[in-house]
Amino acid sequence: QVQLVESGGGLVQPGGSLRLSCAVSGIIFSDYIMGWYRQAPGNQGELVATISNGGLTNYADSVKGRFSISRDNAKKTVYLQMNSLKPEDTAVYYCNARGADSITFWGQGTQVTVSS
Repeated sequence: QVQLVESGGGLVQPGGSLRLSCAVSGIIFSDYIMGWYRQAPGNQGELVATISNGGLTNYADSVKGRFSISRDNAKKTVYLQMNSLKPEDTAVYYCNARGADSITFWGQGTQVTVSS
């Protein structure tokens, strides 16, 4: 079975940092573009970042310069390093894996709360 399991979320003060991890199993990891998507109640969901197997990355304008996505193919894990966090970054962050023909798998999400 396919599993994407996020971890690393929590409560952090504005200006702080968190590192999210997503452990993947049940798929050929290298066949998938990995990404992080976030959604908060009352707000439109946003694809925060993606990374291809070859390491090509894309970021939403809202996080450029602050967040960094990476992947470790040996560990079948994707990471999201989040720095200079703002209250508006508060959301549930979901890991996703997108393969051929838009076949996509999703994790259950991890809560990130940025607050004083």
